[in-house]
Amino acid sequence: DDTIVQIHQDFDEEVHEFPDVTDVSDAPPQPVILRRSTRPTKSPSYLNAYHCNQVKSAAIPSSSNHVSGTSHPLHSYMSYTNLSSSFKSFCCAISSIIEPTFYHQAVGNPKWQAAMDAEISGLEANHTWTVTSLPPGKKPIGCKWVYKVKYKSDGSVERYKARLVAKGFTQKEGLDYIDTFSPVAKMVSVKAVLAVAAVKGWFLSQLDVNNAFLHGDLHEEVYMSLPPGFHSKGEQSQVVHSKGEQPQLVCKLNKSLYGLKQASRMWFSKFSTALIDLGFVQSKADYSLFTRQQGDSFIVLLVYVDDVLIASNDQKGVEEFKALLDQKFKLKDLGDLRYFLGLEVARTAKGISLCQRKYALEILED
Repeated sequence: DDTIVQIHQDFDEEVHEFPDVTDVSDAPPQPVILRRSTRPTKSPSYLNAYHCNQVKSAAIPSSSNHVSGTSHPLHSYMSYTNLSSSFKSFCCAISSIIEPTFYHQAVGNPKWQAAMDAEISGLEANHTWTVTSLPPGKKPIGCKWVYKVKYKSDGSVERYKARLVAKGFTQKEGLDYIDTFSPVAKMVSVKAVLAVAAVKGWFLSQLDVNNAFLHGDLHEEVYMSLPPGFHSKGEQSQVVHSKGEQPQLVCKLNKSLYGLKQASRMWFSKFSTALIDLGFVQSKADYSLFTRQQGDSFIVLLVYVDDVLIASNDQKGVEEFKALLDQKFKLKDLGDLRYFLGLEVARTAKGISLCQRKYALEILED
């Protein structure tokens, strides 16, 4: 017994010599800190065809305690629940197709390739240029492709549009161009027309002019480099120097082309003259605003380059006007107004609602 007591005394003395030693079983559990990876994450490519965030947001109320990892989750500010099924389909459709930025992104897609072929065919049929050798002392301007998807009012694709644009920023004033000013519709005019249309119950429709700038006449001598992917039809073999050397081939522009500094002015001059000939009066407050009063029929036109907004109380008169205008210019009737200058237009019996959802999402993506 004395031996056991002595052992306990020795143990107690050792414990007092190490006061920091504590019973592990009495220590509170330490929280485990998880390390968050700094590697950038990217959604799977197969999800590009779906609107995952929007579908999810419809099921999560804005007042929920859902943790999204962001200070201002998108589902708290945007929802599709109040939209009609047709307009919801339209909103999703205009954001589902990614428009290429460069030629190498589009050349592998048959739809964009067909659009580029159609554009080249239209330019050649209109005798927009003549392929020739570059004269001594002349410097050609560059060009590029711009791609755009045109939608119908129901959200379906109207066409894939490829536009050849000249790099007009390389033009020299007084040599390649003189006057450049051309009016475009002011946003305040667009909102005013839509406000009056909502109050008066006017019909709203939209037109697009095919190859609008090709209708403008070019008075300056301008040379442009060959378009990316362009192959002339036998003209290349016809242009050879007397020494047998292959010259630098360029396009001598006979008519105006998108991107030229004077192109917008030439097109607007021709289009406004045609509208005045059809009985329209040009506004002095906004030169892109045209009106026509014939009895009880009243038509308002707003022109923004090649996009035309039409508001009227006479739907039959609008159809007759479209037929007359189509004789002078090749038009694309886009139907009821749904998307104009970045504005998504939704119309109900209560009025007109405007939204810039697509524009805002593109800015966030950039």
